[in-house]
Amino acid sequence: LQKILILLHVTTCVVAGKTLMILFPNAMKRYILKQGEKSRMNENPKFSYENWGPTFFSFKYLLFVLKVKWKRLEDEAYESHPAPNTPVVTFNGEVRHLFDFMRDNRPLILNFGSCT
Repeated sequence: LQKILILLHVTTCVVAGKTLMILFPNAMKRYILKQGEKSRMNENPKFSYENWGPTFFSFKYLLFVLKVKWKRLEDEAYESHPAPNTPVVTFNGEVRHLFDFMRDNRPLILNFGSCT
């Protein structure tokens, strides 16, 4: 049921967004660029709007958003429940799961950070 609701919501948003891009292309470009500022996506001079802007609200965009949202349904963590075995990507680009890194009775420690 949750997947169906997500499908309906995302499809509605994509159809509305695509319609607005057709009717008001300049306003939507400004809106999308404004969203890019929030994520600092447009700070990279080699990553221009023409490269990624037109992909918004496409069929590939719809499929990607659905995949991400459906995957997140499996990754919910609750207090006093086992941790989710969420997928992760290694430095080599290989997709593994968190529990793949557990060894015997040793605790698994996750360290998150960023390089800026």
